Amino acid sequence: MAGRLVKVSELKKIRAGWKRAGKKMVFTNGCFDLVHLGHIRYLKQAKSLGDFLVVGLNADASVRRIKGPKRPILPEEERAEILCAFRFVDYVVLFWEDTPEKLIRGLLPDILVKGADWAAGKIVGADLVLKNGGEVRRINFVQGKSTSAVIEEIVKRYRKPRRLKS
Repeated sequence: MAGRLVKVSELKKIRAGWKRAGKKMVFTNGCFDLVHLGHIRYLKQAKSLGDFLVVGLNADASVRRIKGPKRPILPEEERAEILCAFRFVDYVVLFWEDTPEKLIRGLLPDILVKGADWAAGKIVGADLVLKNGGEVRRINFVQGKSTSAVIEEIVKRYRKPRRLKS
């Protein structure tokens, strides 16, 4: 089963049902612009930590503030649809703030997941999750696999050679 894009209000109701059933919700977030092998492995591992995986997806305006005016490459609707196509992603929810703190506060996941490049003390929402009896997990990245690396490779391959003036 593939995931689906939901509004925060709907996800809160779904989350309440999971809690009553004793199911564990895993939450992660990111821009997920130009999904690559590193993203796939990260999301699969995140899903393996609990019963349901929710991905908080930065909306376009948020990505531009964080990554700069040339990003995202793909618009939020396409990024959400791509994430929803994976069987290991249960729900995708957009957020417009620069961090997912408000979303994490509203959902209080059982397990909050971020990449290992985030220092434990810098993970947004970790304090909220831990205070409510949850866990914070860091997942190692696949070396050399990143959206920035993909963009750099595309630019390198397709940059027109400059002609010298004679």
